[in-house]
Amino acid sequence: MEVKGQAAIVTGGASGLGAATARTLAAAGAKVAIFDVNAEAAAEVAIDINGLAISCDVANAAAAEAALKEAAADHGPARILVNCAGIGPAKRIVGRDGPMPLAEFERVIRINLIGTFNMMRLAAVAMQGLAPLADGERGVIVSTASVAAFEGQIGQAAYSSSKGGVAALTLPAAREFAQFGIRVLAIAPGIFGTPMLHALPQEAQDSLGAAVPFPKRLGHPSEYAALVLHCIHNGYLNGEVIRIDGALRMGPR
Repeated sequence: MEVKGQAAIVTGGASGLGAATARTLAAAGAKVAIFDVNAEAAAEVAIDINGLAISCDVANAAAAEAALKEAAADHGPARILVNCAGIGPAKRIVGRDGPMPLAEFERVIRINLIGTFNMMRLAAVAMQGLAPLADGERGVIVSTASVAAFEGQIGQAAYSSSKGGVAALTLPAAREFAQFGIRVLAIAPGIFGTPMLHALPQEAQDSLGAAVPFPKRLGHPSEYAALVLHCIHNGYLNGEVIRIDGALRMGPR
């Protein structure tokens, strides 16, 4: 799909991978709407890219539906959805203080997996009603999984479960939406230089980067965004979870 002139939605677009994706899509000519619970940070990015910032809890059915309607009223119906909203707290299933509170597990699943599914279902129903482009395509949905979906470390039970769900959701969604010309993909990033990781001491960041076979560094959010753009452009990519990790395979700790 040609990005220029298309309406796009990026969830979690106020920072990290989402912000980089919003900037890359805008630079390619897309009309970008940023959905994020951090309204102030979303507005800052939106101003930079001449986009639209909408406060939204992606896991809330009514809020997400209202946000999509607001974005469509300004930019037109979206043909592009990129799901980047997510959280990644670390906690053992059973720690020194006893079992992990169930509410904490539920929160990660709610935001990372249910939020992704919620946005997918609402964006897809709108895409199905659009006129097909010259190649029959109506839309592209790209979600964010993680290498933790496949090699979750100790303390990542909730995060790995949520991202494993995102990975598993990709193929059945792609199969279901194929009849409408909507492609569905997921990207599984390794260790990227997001605000969460940059908050760590430099020594810790260097240690994480050194664990990557090549290149021995943290991934740049712009590299993730470039892959999103390629996924949108390449019409034969569909139903796949694509790793971007410098050949990293996570150990148990």
